[in-house]
Amino acid sequence: MQLDFGSLSGALPYLWKGFRYTVELTTISAAGGLFFGTLLALARLSSIKPLALAASAYVNLMRSVPLVLVIFWFFFLVPFALQWALGTERPPLVGAERTAIITFIMFEAAYFCEIMRAGIQSIPRGQVYAASALGLTYGQSMAHVVLPQAFRNMLPVLLTQTIILFQDTSLVYVISATDFVGAASKIAQRDSRLVEMYLFVAFVYFVLCYALSYAVKRLQLKIAIIR
Repeated sequence: MQLDFGSLSGALPYLWKGFRYTVELTTISAAGGLFFGTLLALARLSSIKPLALAASAYVNLMRSVPLVLVIFWFFFLVPFALQWALGTERPPLVGAERTAIITFIMFEAAYFCEIMRAGIQSIPRGQVYAASALGLTYGQSMAHVVLPQAFRNMLPVLLTQTIILFQDTSLVYVISATDFVGAASKIAQRDSRLVEMYLFVAFVYFVLCYALSYAVKRLQLKIAIIR
């Protein structure tokens, strides 16, 4: 078998479109997952038992189910659930892109929750008591004292999880969303160049993820020096 990468040049615009969608999905999912994950972490650490139990149940459920099943469930079952709830004749169309964004945020929130919970618990309780002694409320203590330090401590782990999220976005092919891998797959089938196209995609993922992992490692060393 002889490899021929000549078809790559003509496919680059379509591949770039898929790659851009992958980056956008990663960015939105990471931001949304971090936001809701932080709220879940605060809920898990709350003294209100029902709230803590509900947050714990959600996190354990999401961490126990494969991501591809979450995508399938949302894409196929949620429209019928909305049809039943709204009483419409047909299931509302959710769409592949909205499904991908919502499911990735829901799924990543559980993982970011555990990371942020560990970061919050790493802050000495004495700082919370000191903030309370200065007249800060619980919310102010979390916003101005605990969460900034927890975020800094957990930043390398958060970035590592984002790299994993970047790799996991390739699973959206199961609902026919055109991400980087999906675009490469369509071109490979069209041009009958499966090996060349998947080798190119693997190379791009390897270079990006390796470079980002190296940057995270350097950042971790800097944070360790600051400590």
